[in-house]
Amino acid sequence: MAGNSQRRGRRLTSKASAPKGTGGKNKDSLTGRGRTLPADERPWHKGYSGTEKLPQRTAWKQDKERRAAAEEGRAPKIGQPGSKDTTWGRGGGRGVPVGRGASGGGRGGKPTGRSGPRVAPGRKSNPSKDSPELLVGRNPVLEALRANVPATALYVAQGIDMDDRINEIIRTAADRGIANLEISRAELDRMTGGVLHQGVGLQVPPFAYQPFEDLVAAALEQQAPLLVALDGVTDPRNLGAVIRSAAAFGAQGVFVPERRAAGITATAWRTSAGAAARVPVAQVTNLTRSLKACRDAGFMVVGLDADGDTDLYDLEAAVGPLVVVVGSEGRGLSRLVGETCDLTVSIPMISEVESLNASVAAAVTLAEVARRRSAEL
Repeated sequence: MAGNSQRRGRRLTSKASAPKGTGGKNKDSLTGRGRTLPADERPWHKGYSGTEKLPQRTAWKQDKERRAAAEEGRAPKIGQPGSKDTTWGRGGGRGVPVGRGASGGGRGGKPTGRSGPRVAPGRKSNPSKDSPELLVGRNPVLEALRANVPATALYVAQGIDMDDRINEIIRTAADRGIANLEISRAELDRMTGGVLHQGVGLQVPPFAYQPFEDLVAAALEQQAPLLVALDGVTDPRNLGAVIRSAAAFGAQGVFVPERRAAGITATAWRTSAGAAARVPVAQVTNLTRSLKACRDAGFMVVGLDADGDTDLYDLEAAVGPLVVVVGSEGRGLSRLVGETCDLTVSIPMISEVESLNASVAAAVTLAEVARRRSAEL
């Protein structure tokens, strides 16, 4: 009779050894992430004892623990908010000013006192919707400063290799009164979440969107009202390019959906070449409903579609109050938005190219609208 060595399904190799270290298979994913913050420094933990504002969710956790401890007759296992300093800029040399106004060649200034819960080096915090954005990279930062993108602070890594671009960045920021801050490279890594930053970052404030109703009302006060709507455009460079075209061809504003679409970021600012400072931009909750509101206000809503029923060069409605709707980079106009448009317009092309980029299509259309309107004057 055959023994166990002859049975089917027998193991031919030795058992795998136990996973190495705490965390097993996830251990390697933590490499380079820096130390894990203790519970009393984590704003989301019930043991948080920091000096920053206590998050509402954390306060709820602590209150729940207090009730449970009272029922069980024990001491609650919670932190003591306000008992531990967890703000940035309190010692350690973080946020030292450089450039104009700093003593000792730009080193040894006062700490900035930047607020916010600390996050371990290499870990990126989740910024709120209204938090500033950091534009990184030598060329992007330099282009943004040249385009007069609004900025609140310039971060330069300690020991950075100085070249012509860095010199111009620091000089331009100082001339514009932007705070120049020297920080460690590890801190800049933390702020950027590991993105390649080349030792420099520019902090830009959240964009101030115009209320949609004010946008429409201001456009109707003009002799030739013209607005641009974007349907699901997700690339901020396309958004910035559209805003730049809107400014060049006389549009009074641009409006975009709040969700699943690009907003005004540092990238959009840079691509618009500063036009975002001159053209009002609004965010709307429901694009279809907003387009219907424009129709009720007297606008003709025109959607760009490669299979549109009207040729752009035959668009007689261009001389009246007009809303040009640009579809997303891939799918074009969504079904509901397409049905809401009064008509769809196609751009005639000689070659076999399927379609134009969203921002290029918008520029061609707005140029034709501007040409027709100038001919009517």
